[in-house]
Amino acid sequence: MELAVYNIKGEDTGRKVVLNDEVFGVDVNEHAVWLDVKQFLANRRQGTHKSKERSEVSGSTRKLHKQKGGGGARIGDINSPVLVGGGRVFGPRPRSYNFKLNKKVKQLARKSALASKLADQQIMVVENFNFEAPKTKEFVSVLNNLNLGDKKVLYVVAAPQKNVALSLRNLPACRMAVAADLNTYSILNNNMLLLSEDSVEVVNNI
Repeated sequence: MELAVYNIKGEDTGRKVVLNDEVFGVDVNEHAVWLDVKQFLANRRQGTHKSKERSEVSGSTRKLHKQKGGGGARIGDINSPVLVGGGRVFGPRPRSYNFKLNKKVKQLARKSALASKLADQQIMVVENFNFEAPKTKEFVSVLNNLNLGDKKVLYVVAAPQKNVALSLRNLPACRMAVAADLNTYSILNNNMLLLSEDSVEVVNNI
């Protein structure tokens, strides 16, 4: 599969890049994608949630009334979960949500995500460029020239580019990622994958 390379003015340069069929041509495995995204989101959770249970609530342990003969339900102390201000039954406790996923499953998920993007015509290749100084206006101009101004874009580069990163960090619908660090969630969480020309070789071997 070949894709045309565009310059920052939105013009076709006449050059083409070849996409690896072993990456972009795989059959999409939705279950692998689901597992990888689930793990990614689970690993981002802090797991520091906590509520007080009966033994941790501040309050007297005095028995409120006698066990029998009062005409009402039995009740112990004021920390009882059935009373307002009492402890919570089986409340959340600090825990880790991390779980293991095999490397081959994660690799299949990344390939499936890229193949899905290509099938939906949501991948574009732009020639390598950099800015002499951080300028958000210049990056917005590049997006507009490529007709991507109204889309959520992930710009993929082969190596970190400080000035470009600083130029797009104020754009809420735009993110930059290094090709070697691509993950399934970041690939899918956008409307368009914008690859720099030199990042294609890295993505072809992802």
